[in-house]
Amino acid sequence: MRYDDSPPPPESGSSANPDRHWFTRRSTLVVGVAALAPACLAGWVLTQALSGAGPGKTLPGPAPQPASHSALSPGQRDAKPGSTPSGSPSTEAGTPAAAPAPAPAKGPLTGKTVVVDPGHNTGNFKHTDEIDKQVDIGTNRKECDTTGTTTNSGYMEAEFTMDVSKRLRTALEAQGAKVVLTHEADDRAWGPCITERARIGNEANADAVVSVHADGVSAGNRGFHIILPAMVKSGAADTAKIVGPSRELGERIAGNFARTTGSAPANYLGGGTGLVVRDDLGGLNLSTRPKVFIECGNMRDAKDAAQLTSPDWRQKAAQGIADGIVGFLGG
Repeated sequence: MRYDDSPPPPESGSSANPDRHWFTRRSTLVVGVAALAPACLAGWVLTQALSGAGPGKTLPGPAPQPASHSALSPGQRDAKPGSTPSGSPSTEAGTPAAAPAPAPAKGPLTGKTVVVDPGHNTGNFKHTDEIDKQVDIGTNRKECDTTGTTTNSGYMEAEFTMDVSKRLRTALEAQGAKVVLTHEADDRAWGPCITERARIGNEANADAVVSVHADGVSAGNRGFHIILPAMVKSGAADTAKIVGPSRELGERIAGNFARTTGSAPANYLGGGTGLVVRDDLGGLNLSTRPKVFIECGNMRDAKDAAQLTSPDWRQKAAQGIADGIVGFLGG
């Protein structure tokens, strides 16, 4: 029996050694195979490198598509090229780039600071022990704060003052001012005390300070009035430098408030001028910055109360005060 790898019989007419012929053909085959093997190996290695396959891996076919987006967060699904999963622009390091802060409004009050003091606090009614503590206002001692008044239907003065103060802040910021509120609606349970309210304006180096209030006298007494600081020099109180500019601030606000709201100066004090001077208010006595109080109306009078509880009227009130401050600071 003959196997496939046994030497073939000698060709006829050939005088060569048959074993030599077989060796020659076999050597040629071996050399060819040996030359081919490295090329095949190199091709295989190249294929593996390009495909990412390695030992135990198979060459990938087309990338499988997810059956749904359930495995991806909404941010990953919606992310655009060059963005982080949240959609924010990416930096070269791959971290979200900070969004540029909006540029402050430019206007006549650019570079000016105004402190707005919303009178009282809705929580004062639940903290009477705290607000009843006496504080030094220079001329004497009096309560840290009071509850403020209400309309006959229960609308609190503190609700009114906070609403108008926030509207006033928006109007002033639109004119370029930096605005500081002495407190926000929910940032404290009661107060602050009148001494702290004055200190906030002083430490802010405010160009103007306005404390927003509403009165609570008997029905039939109507209209607004501005309270100005008296000349006081006693203890920690010294208003000598602010009496003049505070009056100018008050006059500017009174004129603009009347024009914008249609409300008249109070008919029960101030002689029809809408201006009243007092030396018994700690917020004025302890201020070193131009400051006034505005009593926007009488909450106990039905006609005034109808205005004070109207959002539209409160917007006009805020705008009237803002216009007066612009007139005082911006010319």
